[in-house]
Amino acid sequence: MKIIIVGGVAGGATAAARIRRNDETAEILMIERGQYISFANCGLPYHISGMIESREQLLVTSEEAFRARYRVDVRSSTEAIAIDRKAKIVRLRNVVNGDEYDEAYDKLLLSPGAEGVRPKLPGIDSPRVFGLRNIPDLDRIMGHMAAHTPRRAVVIGGGFIGIEVAENLHEKGIFTTMVEGTDQILAPLDYEMAAIVHAHMRDKNVELYLEDKVEQFEDKDDHTVV
Repeated sequence: MKIIIVGGVAGGATAAARIRRNDETAEILMIERGQYISFANCGLPYHISGMIESREQLLVTSEEAFRARYRVDVRSSTEAIAIDRKAKIVRLRNVVNGDEYDEAYDKLLLSPGAEGVRPKLPGIDSPRVFGLRNIPDLDRIMGHMAAHTPRRAVVIGGGFIGIEVAENLHEKGIFTTMVEGTDQILAPLDYEMAAIVHAHMRDKNVELYLEDKVEQFEDKDDHTVV
């Protein structure tokens, strides 16, 4: 039995480990488009403030360690670009050198994850506009902070990750503004509960704009206007 898993990190790597525990004989191939097959994505915002001191603390396991422990053929920097379900073949591409090749499978498990929404707003490609989804995103943020020592930051979106990023920027001593398009942050909460969080953030001197949407970004000298 040959099983191909598309995607690593929380979903794919956990599935690969579970399959190995249930089947000692299966041939397991796990591919991951990024460089890191398993990392603590929930901890990413907490490295910004230094609450998680070392970047290495975020790396759950390495490709070599995972391969040795679970006997899984791990291929990072590799993406699936086509699936032939009838022939049971996946077309793979190495994102570093562009090489393409086919792998046959008996079972296919898709765990490719997602990407944060980046609306096509004017100026969104500014080097001062960041997302936070993975280790490379975090590296860009940390590199910018080290090089420029920013005094102000704007966080767009009041979901769980946005709140955590705002908290850690604030802990870092950066004056932080949060912009949310709806009338409350943390959409899963009832408004009455969210209002308590609103008050807490304002008490902590985090600026909060509700029912406001971003229209554009404009670079000016050493800062960006949102």
